[in-house]
Amino acid sequence: MAETSVAARESASPPWLTAIGFDDLAGFADDDHLDAFRAWRRSAEALAAGLPPTRPGAAIPHALREIARVALEQEVLDREAARAFFVTHFRPFRIRPEGERRAGFITGYYEPLLRGSPSPSPQYAAPVLGRPDDLMSFAPGETPPDLDPSLSGARRGADGRLEPYPDRAAIEAAAARGAMRPILWLEDHVELFLAQVQGSARVALPDGRVVRLAYDGRNGQPYTSIGRILIEEGAIQESEMSLATLKAWLRRHGQRPGEAGRKLMQRNSSYVFFKLEESFDPDQGPIGGAGVALTPLRSIAVDRRLWPYHAPFWIEADAPWRGPSLSPLRRLMVAQDTGSAIVGPARADIFFGTGETAGERAGDIRHDADFTVLLPVGAAP
Repeated sequence: MAETSVAARESASPPWLTAIGFDDLAGFADDDHLDAFRAWRRSAEALAAGLPPTRPGAAIPHALREIARVALEQEVLDREAARAFFVTHFRPFRIRPEGERRAGFITGYYEPLLRGSPSPSPQYAAPVLGRPDDLMSFAPGETPPDLDPSLSGARRGADGRLEPYPDRAAIEAAAARGAMRPILWLEDHVELFLAQVQGSARVALPDGRVVRLAYDGRNGQPYTSIGRILIEEGAIQESEMSLATLKAWLRRHGQRPGEAGRKLMQRNSSYVFFKLEESFDPDQGPIGGAGVALTPLRSIAVDRRLWPYHAPFWIEADAPWRGPSLSPLRRLMVAQDTGSAIVGPARADIFFGTGETAGERAGDIRHDADFTVLLPVGAAP
């Protein structure tokens, strides 16, 4: 039986949104909606508490805040009740950007487990930098008019005027001459670079402690995929590209200044700064852009310029998310993070969890997908 009225299907909406019914979502009835609800309840708690995002994004609809209030007042204890909650309070809209063959594209990310030290040594020579005091960050659409609109960070020059924050190569050069503030040291620059791409990491220290590197801003320069560069230049076939393949190429071609591996990493001008979390719940994922802990295979990063945090999305794809072989991916996920490379209405980065296995799965995800956003009943177009 259809769970969305004909009137809802025929309501006016942006050209890339099409109203559909929950019965049109293949596999929706089979998903673990209680698991999805638990992930979304973290969002509800953040909305109810007025918790600010760590990276500002699109405005949160009032109707979504009202649904959050209802979620915290109800006892949702089983899959059926969770499914009823989503069906009652949301309406599904298929996302189909104009001119696109399929709705969109998914990738994966994870929280690496690394080794590091509070002080430098021959073994730990890659400095993790804390946020500089002179870094100014801008929310989407708020870049000052005298700067390139593609920039989301700046600093004041000697003349008092705003200027773009230095790029990756310049920041690394400043760190090498002692002009930047390291908060930790990792084993190599490849792991540091990939921790920046993932946005967080756990680091085991020589004394047995484990700390977390948490995102604390970036220089605001445009993000460039170095994996895509290698594919376009013919260094690695697209069918062979993976996280492991990329790491191997970088290490094989050298990490020292002037070597090909290091120079390739510097072609990504974007640079992420971190802060140390010395006390954290090891059973919880890192804090995403929405300000809540991420849930493996339920939290996604979206384009924060286009979508509000905490919006639920239904994603359908065939991808190697369970293992090396393709299998159907049909899951309800929640927009709880963002990323510089996540651009467009039908684009998502799926959080896979912490550690090597999560990294293997996340690194293999580069697949077409169909996207459906669940909009609050009171805010649906």
